[in-house]
Amino acid sequence: MDWNNIERMDPDLLVGVVNTALRNEYGSLEELCKSHSIDKESLCQRLAENDYEYMESVGQFR
Repeated sequence: MDWNNIERMDPDLLVGVVNTALRNEYGSLEELCKSHSIDKESLCQRLAENDYEYMESVGQFR
């Protein structure tokens, strides 16, 4: 997965990739973003444009 392409990736595919990484590899969204040098706010905004919201209580975008 090339994390540098999140701005061009289909949002439905992106949310699946991010949620899978959160479930399998990272303890938090902050950890995932730090590990891949991703701006957390940009990622959240990109997914919010397609009605996905990060739910910290479950550690996923829904």
